[in-house]
Amino acid sequence: MRFLLVEDNAQLARAVCDRFAIDGHAIDHASSLADAIAFVDTTHYDLILLDIMLPDGDGRDFLSRHRRAKNKTPVIVLTARSQVSDRISLLDLGADDYVTKPFDFAELEARCRAVLRRQGGVAQNRIEFAGVVLDSLEATLSAKNGTQNLRNREFRLVEIFFAAPGQIFSKNHLMDRLFSLSDDVSENAIEVYVGRLRKKLDGTGAQIETVRSLGYRLVAKE
Repeated sequence: MRFLLVEDNAQLARAVCDRFAIDGHAIDHASSLADAIAFVDTTHYDLILLDIMLPDGDGRDFLSRHRRAKNKTPVIVLTARSQVSDRISLLDLGADDYVTKPFDFAELEARCRAVLRRQGGVAQNRIEFAGVVLDSLEATLSAKNGTQNLRNREFRLVEIFFAAPGQIFSKNHLMDRLFSLSDDVSENAIEVYVGRLRKKLDGTGAQIETVRSLGYRLVAKE
């Protein structure tokens, strides 16, 4: 998954970025509204973490613009305001959820998972395709031939494929979803991760198929 963090507190931003990077997410950081707007106008994100008080304006203005543009990317607001009226106004503006500062990282991660599940229309933590079960809490793939543990980016890549079986994903698209702008990687990295997943799907009813000149897709074996 690729996240955008809009936060002007450098220390907090670094802590959040480091935490989500450990989980295998790609996360870009904008320290101002201007930077945030530039990011969302050029890059697709799966989730936005939005601070309210920013040096060049109010994060609520960004949220309003985001929704007026019919952008459906979910937004979790990071706010120091604890009044019920403040939280209600954020939800009415189009926020999908909010976390009150100071927050526990485990809670932030849980709220991110919940919002992403709702966004994808998935109410449970287990997704099944062709007899293979992806468990998002345990980060495992299970089938009749056993259970495979997934490393962070392997898990994020499997999530992408399982969320849209049959859909073709180009290498560039997968790189955009798995790595942030600051990561120095090439398309070969995608080939490596796809190769690892193919080994873990070996012997199951699912496979990652190469579509010549286009990319990869998850299909059921015939």
